[in-house]
Amino acid sequence: MKPTKLLIAVSLGFFTFFVSCKKESSTNDSQTVVESTFELTTDNATADFLAEDDNDVLMEAAEDKGLLGSFAPQIIESNNFLACATVTVTPLTGFPKTILITFDSTCITPRGIRRSGAVRIVISDSLRRPGSTAVMTFENYYINYFKREGTHTFTNTSQPGIKSWQRKVEGGKITAPNGRFWLHQSIKDVVQTAGVTTPMNLFDDIFSITGNASITNAQGVTRTSTILLPLQKKYSCANIDKGRIRFQGPNHFAILDYGNGECDRVAVISIDGQPPRTILLP
Repeated sequence: MKPTKLLIAVSLGFFTFFVSCKKESSTNDSQTVVESTFELTTDNATADFLAEDDNDVLMEAAEDKGLLGSFAPQIIESNNFLACATVTVTPLTGFPKTILITFDSTCITPRGIRRSGAVRIVISDSLRRPGSTAVMTFENYYINYFKREGTHTFTNTSQPGIKSWQRKVEGGKITAPNGRFWLHQSIKDVVQTAGVTTPMNLFDDIFSITGNASITNAQGVTRTSTILLPLQKKYSCANIDKGRIRFQGPNHFAILDYGNGECDRVAVISIDGQPPRTILLP
């Protein structure tokens, strides 16, 4: 039996409708994936901010207690992050030592940062001694109401004439003020590019950061990242102020651009040629 013209027309109509719906569904799914990448890239920027803050707190606690090494304890020019904290060191002699930093949640630093809870750091030796380690963990610790969890390990990899560290984040978890959380881990190599010859002044310290990371949201979606252009972090800046990171999606990628070296909160995310979006760092 030959199909009638009406039957052919109806069949073609259903086929066109099916293809159209499938294409629209595919487009929506693709956009959802892209939005996940955008959100995870933004979350990674927050994780980077908190990791750099960890570094600043560690250095200030070590200098406050004369544990940087390389020179006799003196007054060092710094941001005085620990004005809102009680710092204790045990034991008083010998290594390893445990530094316990307990923050007063009612105090806000000159950078506008509110911290609460405690940070525990176990150091194997003076921080500036090659091969020394510092293992940082957190006890009900919040920065600007973001809860910080995990283990942050600093290993001094310095060689003659070069001050450098490896920084590893394991089991990282950040919970935002609204209860949303994400997981992260990273291995970064950090080289001090300025301020090496003026150890008593932290304000002129500048660091170059390379390495890889991964970040996962509560739904189990993961993006891996690689630093394309070394990140720059000035001690005098609250945020990373320069550099680019590439985030790999299933069939696309995103670029997080921290800018050209200005101390600000602005970064830009570009995804596969779509119009770039500006975000504000914490």
